[in-house]
Amino acid sequence: MIVKYYELKKKNIENFKFFLLYGNNLGLIQEATEHILRPKLPEIVNKYEETEILKNIENFKEQIFNKSFFENEKLIILNRVSEKIVGLIEELIEKDITDLYFIILSKSLDKKSKLRNLFEKNKKTICIPFYEDTDQVLSQIVEKFMREKKISISRELINLIAEKARGDRINLKNELTKIENYTLKKKKLDITDIIKITNLSENYSVSELVDSCLSKNKTKILKILNENKYNSEDCIVILKTFLLKLKRLIKLQENLNIKNQNIDSVISSYKPPIFWKEKEIIKKQIRILNYRKTKELISKTSEIELMIKKNPQSSLNITTDFVISHLK
Repeated sequence: MIVKYYELKKKNIENFKFFLLYGNNLGLIQEATEHILRPKLPEIVNKYEETEILKNIENFKEQIFNKSFFENEKLIILNRVSEKIVGLIEELIEKDITDLYFIILSKSLDKKSKLRNLFEKNKKTICIPFYEDTDQVLSQIVEKFMREKKISISRELINLIAEKARGDRINLKNELTKIENYTLKKKKLDITDIIKITNLSENYSVSELVDSCLSKNKTKILKILNENKYNSEDCIVILKTFLLKLKRLIKLQENLNIKNQNIDSVISSYKPPIFWKEKEIIKKQIRILNYRKTKELISKTSEIELMIKKNPQSSLNITTDFVISHLK
């Protein structure tokens, strides 16, 4: 029987003994297991890896079918299960042992999967698919986290953190844990903080790469690209950093036109305040890029971001070409 994740809380699961949870969203599978299924199932839990079962299936069956093994109700959790033990699971379902319950965890299973078909077609079993979370769902989780922790952060940075999770709540949880630790003394985050918190801090700062591009510093751009191994997962961070810095740049340019002040005054009065180390590089960017070019570059960056979301397999090549285009 197929049950959607959102239906699981309403389901009277005590009437079922076999649960298959499959998919690539390991974080959501973990949440469903720990917070929905386990509280309603026996407290005594035995966990097994498929590999250890395969080493001695007969020994495992002897333990399971031995009455002394389940003097009390027990929950058996089978981790990282594949098609290799479908026969064993079929036998367990047929035996219908009174005091044993099974949670079977697996990665993504295609429509032809014998394991998936077994659970989908049997009215005595529950099959729950777990698809990757959308960026929108993850953004809502980030927003709620920031609100509860009273951390000040922009909508763009919330979206950036969500995209960094790559559709998995475990990744997102890891990022939020790092952020929580980082913000014990600082309750307001900017793009520099986010770059520092993520694993990109081990490389040249992405912020430094973007600044070099906007300043047409060809030598620095080539050095950063040659000395670092960015991967496809970093591309969204790079492009989001471009957009954040470009939007700040265009506001500065608008203030220059409206207030008719010099660059130093406009930069000094900008909110949120610009760190002193950035002031000279920003002044150089304003001299190189006029208002029209900045607007065009914002549109181009947004196009590139959309392109890599549609073609994730080519994201690194697309982003690298975009960065190199600033050498001209």
